[in-house]
Amino acid sequence: MTSTTAERVADRWTGRLSGWRLWSLLAIAIVAWLPGLLTLPALDRDESRFAQASRQMVETGDYIDIRLGNAPRYNKPIGIYWLQAAVVDAATPFVRNAQDFIALYRVPSLVCGFLALFLTFWCARALASEQVAFIAAVLLGLTLLLAVESEIATTDAALLATIIAAQGVLLRVRLAYGEGRVLPVGLTLGGWVALGAGVLIKGPVIAAVLLATAIALSVWERDWRWLKGTRPVSGLAAAVAVAAPWAIAIGFASHGAFYEQSLGHDFAAKIAGGQESHGSPPGYYLALLSLTFWPATLFLIPSLDLAVRKRNEPSVRFLIAWAASTFVMFELVPTKLPHYILPAYPALAMLAALWIAEGGPVVDLRWQRILRTAACAQFALATVAFAAVPFVLPARFGAMAPSWALLGTGLEIVAAGTGVLLMLRGQARAALAAAGASALICYPVLILGVAPQLSALWISERVATLVARDARPGDPPLVAAGYGEPSLLFELGGATRLATGAGAANIAAAQGGVALIEDGERGAFLARISELGAIASPVDQLSGFDYSSGHKEHMTLYRVSQVPQEEDPPGD
Repeated sequence: MTSTTAERVADRWTGRLSGWRLWSLLAIAIVAWLPGLLTLPALDRDESRFAQASRQMVETGDYIDIRLGNAPRYNKPIGIYWLQAAVVDAATPFVRNAQDFIALYRVPSLVCGFLALFLTFWCARALASEQVAFIAAVLLGLTLLLAVESEIATTDAALLATIIAAQGVLLRVRLAYGEGRVLPVGLTLGGWVALGAGVLIKGPVIAAVLLATAIALSVWERDWRWLKGTRPVSGLAAAVAVAAPWAIAIGFASHGAFYEQSLGHDFAAKIAGGQESHGSPPGYYLALLSLTFWPATLFLIPSLDLAVRKRNEPSVRFLIAWAASTFVMFELVPTKLPHYILPAYPALAMLAALWIAEGGPVVDLRWQRILRTAACAQFALATVAFAAVPFVLPARFGAMAPSWALLGTGLEIVAAGTGVLLMLRGQARAALAAAGASALICYPVLILGVAPQLSALWISERVATLVARDARPGDPPLVAAGYGEPSLLFELGGATRLATGAGAANIAAAQGGVALIEDGERGAFLARISELGAIASPVDQLSGFDYSSGHKEHMTLYRVSQVPQEEDPPGD
């Protein structure tokens, strides 16, 4: 390592973030993520499942078992439920009916998303200057995928924070080994604690990412000795100490059913085949990269030049091993969802930041200009796709977007176009500012200007409005047939009954109240109601599009008269 490089990484162990940079990252998170957290209704399907299970945890006071409605939910560990329940519990003294607000369940994702940015800075500080580390954190914070995951109540922002923390320690172990040094015990064990926390959030995923990185790097360098610096014996004990107490408790509470479901069914099914119709061939994540890594895609292809030129530097080699092994691993797993690849993005952001900090290549060769041109084309195509959303989606699923949103879309295109021109001229840092401005205009436009107009998509929210309007005091919980998305449970509560048409008729005839019947179940519902001698009177209806199933929906809200119960004949 040269003396200049040594000066740049002198602060690698602490990775302190100066005040204005910290506030800048916070501002990016607020503008890009907060609008969605506050305004979007409960989304299907994963978000509503997590939030409803966390709400039931708060309502029952059972913080070991995980339930969704009347059934166990054993496909993920307890970590995210604890975080969400903690926020709701903390808000309860100050917010009336706090458990009913989806925004509160999203707070852990927002906080962990910001923590992921801070940890990206800290991780990058081990290999580059404070400026490069800050650029890496900015790039990650602007990406569409992290913006989405940081404003919904799911596991992935929290998981990402633990992965970056653990990878940051692993990177420092490798760099210390190259310098003949040993990482401090506390810092090393901190990485193992992050591993334990990640296991509590999403099971073995964090271990798979770390192991893939370590194996890829060790095979590449033909040297495994550096892994001794991770202190595997004491480290594993620290990770087990974090995860084992709940792991043991849920084993007893569920009589082993948690492990049978989470490992035997959920995890194994994802590896063996495309679970829940989410199977896709290799190349899926590469194809989505143009959208999910936007706007950082403007710098991704040129950063490959840097990766090739500096592949012999241990820090760059680590980033390549991290990104490449994670991509290969998730591409080979048959079950694919867009957010699965998020753990690879910090490494890509750091490589892009290193290239930007160079200000572009020192010698502007023809093939390097070709890389920049390809990146500009990739970035421009995604920008056009996002700019089309305010015009296309409202026309398909609701009302026209407001004029200010259309004006914002125009400004987004201008900012993106400016970024492309600057990039073509080799002005990478100025291009970053323009591309970032484009994203910070785009996200609020889509969330605040477009999403509220897409009324056809927010079926459960509209059902809740109908029920509030048509229900009477003392009515039992709603029974629904033909439409049972998890968001319906969150909007109306876990006591909501889901059944077939005939089953809904049996329940409604026995308890009275209102029943929500989708057209496909209406015939069976009405026929059974007639058999039972009850009366079902339509009181409201709605149409919409179920984006989870891809089907148009039309449903009717019925008020059902309760069938009188026969009294026992009087005795002699």
